[in-house]
Amino acid sequence: MNVVIMGAAGRDFHDFNMVFRKNSDCRVVAFTAAQIPNIAGRTYPPELAGDLYPKGIPIAPEEELEAVIAAHAVDEVIFAYSDVSYDRVMRQASRALAAGASFRFLSPRSTMLRSKKPVISVCAVRTGAGKSPAARKISALLRAQGVRVAVVRHPMPYGDLAQQAVQRFATIEDLQEARCTIEEREEYEPHIRQGDVVFTGVDYERILRQAEAGADVILWDGGNNDTPFFEPDLEIVLVDPHRAGHERSYFPGEVNLLRADLVIITKVDTADSLKVDAVRRAIAGANPHAKILESRMPITVDDPLLIKGKRVLVVEDGPTLTHGGMSYGAGVLAAKQYGAAAMIDPRAAAVGSLRQTFQSNPHLDCVLPAMGYGSEQIRDLEHTINRADCDLVLIATPVDLRRLISIRQPTCRVGYEFEPGDGAILKDMLSAVLREGGQG
Repeated sequence: MNVVIMGAAGRDFHDFNMVFRKNSDCRVVAFTAAQIPNIAGRTYPPELAGDLYPKGIPIAPEEELEAVIAAHAVDEVIFAYSDVSYDRVMRQASRALAAGASFRFLSPRSTMLRSKKPVISVCAVRTGAGKSPAARKISALLRAQGVRVAVVRHPMPYGDLAQQAVQRFATIEDLQEARCTIEEREEYEPHIRQGDVVFTGVDYERILRQAEAGADVILWDGGNNDTPFFEPDLEIVLVDPHRAGHERSYFPGEVNLLRADLVIITKVDTADSLKVDAVRRAIAGANPHAKILESRMPITVDDPLLIKGKRVLVVEDGPTLTHGGMSYGAGVLAAKQYGAAAMIDPRAAAVGSLRQTFQSNPHLDCVLPAMGYGSEQIRDLEHTINRADCDLVLIATPVDLRRLISIRQPTCRVGYEFEPGDGAILKDMLSAVLREGGQG
């Protein structure tokens, strides 16, 4: 049977490794790539693909799905990426079926690895809900009890896949040596700065075994709204009331919601109370057995007086705006809260790949997504910021862009952290996992 895996350089590779790498009854003829720049046109290398694939596996643009199906007489298309509306998922299914192939998903059970150590997963129903700040808080709570934590991050394989098979980041210098992109730094650096060691890469069997060697607990920090790669002992899922209704209309976010042991409603301090109530009702209807915890994500800025009366360029976390579909983030909220005179439209200043980003995301008009999936795009981001006609650049990204690019205008940094409303619920559930795993 010939198979195509539709992906975005993450879940697709993991699903291949788990289900197809040693399966001689199936032949994966190609991956297709979406969402992430500079993935299509590469090859999943033979070092990772295994003995059945001595030449590796080509990665084609998703737009070429029908041509790939026809060229290789494909029998089955596997859908394997995340944060996709149900409408878009079924459009891809229709394309595959019309071209003559079956279309299916692999189950969480068939793609989850079992750890020798307790696993706590932090996932979400949409990108940008606050997974990483929540994961950092959970890690801090565990380490305060003397527990050794290994943070394992959802894959971000934007470089040499063979070299990135297993990655371990313990210092900022490790990130520099690996030439991490802005997107990678945004996920890894905040963990490292609070004392966590971060594991990531492509081959998650090897990653898990290395992480287990020095840890009492594995903390899975998910990506987009994907399901965990490891079988969790405690499954925590975040829901964003700024996007009320999305919790049951995006894939596989609803899968996470239905599986969750604890659902955290984030950002209640900045969301409309009616939307918070709507999300709470949706959770109760979908998963009445899950516990619910409300949390805040208070915003801080370097110097509020710098913002008042200024024309500001707001730079937000890229995936939250693109994959997550948000038209604003913490930077916009800070600009409004601290009296900015205006938020400028960055589209006229955009150069190179940033122009394409705006064309692909027409909902963005007063924010600049901090796109940085490679060195060329990082240069485009730098040039776009410096071309912007503004008094101040508000940097609302998890990593401080001022250390990575040169910005000519005055700058102000926006930060945000996770604060659980009832810390006792979270602490009790973490303690239960430690007791059951023999750690408490």
